[in-house]
Amino acid sequence: MINEQARVHLERCIALAREALEAGDDPFGSVLVDGNGEMLCEARNRVVTGEATEHPELTLARWAAANMAPEARTQATVYTSGEHCPMCAAAHAWAGLGRIVFISSSEQLGEWLARLGAPASPVRMLSIREVAPDVAVEGPVPALVDEVRALHEHRHGGGHRTVLPITGSFER
Repeated sequence: MINEQARVHLERCIALAREALEAGDDPFGSVLVDGNGEMLCEARNRVVTGEATEHPELTLARWAAANMAPEARTQATVYTSGEHCPMCAAAHAWAGLGRIVFISSSEQLGEWLARLGAPASPVRMLSIREVAPDVAVEGPVPALVDEVRALHEHRHGGGHRTVLPITGSFER
């Protein structure tokens, strides 16, 4: 169960994922929060509009490594719309960041993409725990999973009407 502060951060992740979607990218968004709950940095996916490794979680790990003391990184939390891919999980661990809280799991994403006929990932979808076993992980967050799923359905042409989160508008 997530508290109100975590919910606010996770809802910001959804808003960032929506921004990514609107810019033509896959819908992923993440925020980095310090040990006191203050948001330090945020990022959205830029794989299509940038380059293939511009995942928000990798961006945050790089920012943290450059801008935070090692002790502060261990107290930080990354909130994210989707579970880290193996590249991002490794970067998170190498940067010495603390906890990860994700809305939807890699397993859920894989099921959604397969059902939608989306192209397969070029990298095997592993859980964070398989890549970085010492990182504290919480997720998925069932109360918000449907909002993230709707964004992926919109991105990959789910073929039916979905209510997009944040605005509640109907899109095809």
